[in-house]
Amino acid sequence: MKRILTAVCCISITTIPVLAQAHHGAGHANANAAMTDQQFVDLAAQTDMVEANLGQLAQDAASAQPVKDYGNMLVTDHTADFEQLKNAAQQANLTVPTAIDEQQNKTMIGPMHKLKGKAFDHRYIQDMIAGHTKAIAIYKKEAADAQNPSIKSYAETALPVLQKHLDGAKSIQTGKPAATQP
Repeated sequence: MKRILTAVCCISITTIPVLAQAHHGAGHANANAAMTDQQFVDLAAQTDMVEANLGQLAQDAASAQPVKDYGNMLVTDHTADFEQLKNAAQQANLTVPTAIDEQQNKTMIGPMHKLKGKAFDHRYIQDMIAGHTKAIAIYKKEAADAQNPSIKSYAETALPVLQKHLDGAKSIQTGKPAATQP
């Protein structure tokens, strides 16, 4: 279970920039580009693994308790989301990646391992706001346009959790109390 959690954590953090870069070669309209259900599943799995991985890292590297708590919430939520994604993908006969993509490891996770304390807190929350903003746009599009009903349903179910994460990160950034607990 711990190994899955680590994989999920790594994927989550990585996925958010992946969301931005998924269609890098297809022009600048990333969130508007047509995506197959399999591409969405790949992206969602990477997001879950990266977010969970970074959330785990936040518990060690962050200095502020709200950032540590936020990271813990992301580990829990993205690990659960990864299981929901696997179920939806299985129903849709799609495959789910189980390891963080090398690009995500290099661009998202690697740089965060070099940071500690306040520097980590600042970068992590910035990345979480940017990543979740992009993820929400992609998940909304998939909830509307998915070809497979199980993938469509998964995207719809995941949206409120992603919104909760975005709101939580913004409240930490502004210093206003937020509902980081489910």
